[in-house]
Amino acid sequence: MLKIARVGLHHFEEPCISGERGSGTIFFSGCNLGCRYCQNYEISRGGKGIEISERQLLDCMLYLKDIGAHNINLVTPSNYTGLLVPVLEKSKEVVGLPIVWNSSGYETVANLKKLDGLVDIYLPDFKYSDDGLAWEYSRAKGYYELAVRAITEMKRQRPRDVYDNDGIMTEGVIVRHLVLPEAKENTKQVLKAIADIDRNMTVSLMGQYFPTPAVAADSRLGRRLTREEYEYATEAFFEAGLKNGFCQELESATEEYVPDFNLDELSDILKTACR
Repeated sequence: MLKIARVGLHHFEEPCISGERGSGTIFFSGCNLGCRYCQNYEISRGGKGIEISERQLLDCMLYLKDIGAHNINLVTPSNYTGLLVPVLEKSKEVVGLPIVWNSSGYETVANLKKLDGLVDIYLPDFKYSDDGLAWEYSRAKGYYELAVRAITEMKRQRPRDVYDNDGIMTEGVIVRHLVLPEAKENTKQVLKAIADIDRNMTVSLMGQYFPTPAVAADSRLGRRLTREEYEYATEAFFEAGLKNGFCQELESATEEYVPDFNLDELSDILKTACR
């Protein structure tokens, strides 16, 4: 079975993903990382969600299309790839919206090859260049090499960024990097690695980190970014030779932008959506 925690329009993705009408997000429960600072910890580590069938998932996609979504945005879907492939095949026929694969970047090339031709937009994180940090913060062994190979494969599948007349992405890759406090060198090397894959890669440099209760007392993770740390990251972006990207206002580092995982609301949507 699949397990999801939210279905709805999301207006706080990159502008070319959310557009004016919103991105049609489906948040999956669970994650293949164990980030101590995760802002969606209720679903990534807490297991919050409702089990649904593949048919119900397709109905959710159709519901999102009906309410105006620009795309279908699958958030942390990697653990369910085997179940999702037939749904994505069917969605090409009956939904007809671009599919966004919104993942941690911590996945194998073999897993991604199953999605070739089914995913239109890859939206991976690239969190760490430092494998020690990846293990300490996310219990992710060998993160760097896996992420480099995964993003290289994503770019092979979708080598060009394509936009419609309204500036909404219909095909391509956007790599996200969440800038963390006390981790300047990690960010610098991540950006260099992205440039080594493709200097024309679109990068989303995220300044929205805020400490969750789980890390509030941590000496490094227990605070928001300083302006100097984020400015260092933007300078590192240009020093790496990258050309295309998005940045954030530091004011976005607030719980206001974290989705509400209300299962009563999700249950009502499932009753409406499932035909």
